[in-house]
Amino acid sequence: MLTLALIGLLGGLITGVSPCVLPMLPIIFFAGTAGKPADNGAASKRGRSTAEGSADGDVLVDEVEVGKPPRDFRPLKIIAGIVVSFTVFTLAGSVILSALGLPDNFLRWGGLTILTLVGLGLIFPALGHWIEKPFYRLPKINKNNSGPFVLGLGLGTLYVPCAGPVLAAITVAGATGNVGWRTVVLTVTFAMGAALPLLFFASAGSRISQRVKAYRDHARGFRIGGGIVMIALAVALAFNITDVIQRSLPSYTSGLEKKVAENETVQGALAPALGAGGEELAKCKPGAAELASCGTAPAFTGTQQWFNSAPVTLAGLKGKVVLIDFWAYSCINCQRATPHLLAWDKAYKSLGLEIVGVHSPEFAFEKSAGNVQSAIRKEKITYPVVQDNNLATWTAYRNQYWPAKYLIDAQGTVRSIKFGEGSYDQTENQIRELLTAANPGVKLPAPVDGTVKADVGMDGRTPETYLAYARSTNMKGTGKLVPRNTPTAFGLNAAQPDDTYSLGGNWLVGPQDVTSSKGSQARLNYNAAKVYHVLSGQGTVTVSIAGEPDKTIQVSGTPNAYELVNKSAVERKTMTLTYSAGISAFTFAFG
Repeated sequence: MLTLALIGLLGGLITGVSPCVLPMLPIIFFAGTAGKPADNGAASKRGRSTAEGSADGDVLVDEVEVGKPPRDFRPLKIIAGIVVSFTVFTLAGSVILSALGLPDNFLRWGGLTILTLVGLGLIFPALGHWIEKPFYRLPKINKNNSGPFVLGLGLGTLYVPCAGPVLAAITVAGATGNVGWRTVVLTVTFAMGAALPLLFFASAGSRISQRVKAYRDHARGFRIGGGIVMIALAVALAFNITDVIQRSLPSYTSGLEKKVAENETVQGALAPALGAGGEELAKCKPGAAELASCGTAPAFTGTQQWFNSAPVTLAGLKGKVVLIDFWAYSCINCQRATPHLLAWDKAYKSLGLEIVGVHSPEFAFEKSAGNVQSAIRKEKITYPVVQDNNLATWTAYRNQYWPAKYLIDAQGTVRSIKFGEGSYDQTENQIRELLTAANPGVKLPAPVDGTVKADVGMDGRTPETYLAYARSTNMKGTGKLVPRNTPTAFGLNAAQPDDTYSLGGNWLVGPQDVTSSKGSQARLNYNAAKVYHVLSGQGTVTVSIAGEPDKTIQVSGTPNAYELVNKSAVERKTMTLTYSAGISAFTFAFG
């Protein structure tokens, strides 16, 4: 737990000093000066609360005891509010928004609204008391006043876009709806680390308010000025005006984020944060040729609709050999694996094999039952498939890959795990071995995997490439992938490094896709025989490769994989793509 907490704290500290939090610094500083300054010659009566109001109508005022220096808890309350809202909304935000039918950007606008109201409360004390009123029943928060805590709640929602490798792991864990103590520890320590640099600025503002005579003499004016600054910054954040400043600054924390992301200790610690189930599966080495005993297979849990079958349970499949396939319908790697699954299902189903597809979505659009049903029909899948929209079964198996196969014997024990594509003959041999063990008298046909068209070899091919904010790792070009409500300008690389991409023109960046404006472009350096592009919308994409005629792709409808290149051999190439307006691009995949 200590290692996980330290990783969370380190990731939070990196985020807390990154360029994305700079707009918050003036807010935090003025919040620190927002209380009533100490009066060394007078004292206030102990027990007086902001609920009763003050003689001069001050907002965000702390109490002072006779003969004692003031105890200023405002900075700590701001940090407490940030930690609470960040933790709650990061781990449960998507669930809350989905349950209430609210848009994805609701939390951001909620934070900006709170920031504006607190600013107005500094200018108009009566409004400030009204804002704090819902918290008066909470004695610990109301001991002095609740305004700083309310402000912290709003700022915590504005922290979410500041991403890094630790936050990415937290977000995925939160999406599962099955948060364990490891995820909570990671989230809380991350939030504390991210908030600590702000505590410095809040404390500095507090000390100024108490020790600088000019502030004490003009406290009311300073509070009004602070309120105006908060409102102005809320407007600037709402219209992304602060982005101009942030874009002009170098990404001085990117090197630290990369070191954290690539550290083996960090990777090992973050993976379990995705869920606490399936510990026994760690006994199996993925991809091993020999069957092993990896513990009892976890049940299907937290699932939604079943296709091609009534609901299936592993207990009901006892006596059969079960192959669980984790997949997502827009994943090209999954699509290439499907013919092998279909061949095994046809050859061995009547002999005791049951294949169960667990559809665990990479993207929000893959949660649609209609889209999944269309993909099943298109791929001619006849074995049972279940939706795992909340990644609950995925988490129970501690899975982290698309596709992934878990082979279970007739007694319900996981015997083999295979991540990704390839080694189909090995998997078929293991299926045959388990079928024979379950029924020694079974007469098996000749192996069928050789009849399935072989895929191009994996060695040296460019890995699957994500274009959006949440998972992009190999973008090499000018511009920053940060979700905004307005298009962001990007620049193509003249010479694109191997296995990377860049964007050109204006793109609207989202957590799962980027959406083109007129003349938007992308440049991709790849090593593959086949290139696929997951796209949605209505329009065209023109593919340009040096020495080859241009190719125009017609895009229509919901997200789907479009073939850009189909060669007989792997080759290193650079392509430039030009998009019509309104095309959403998700990933590149390679064969």
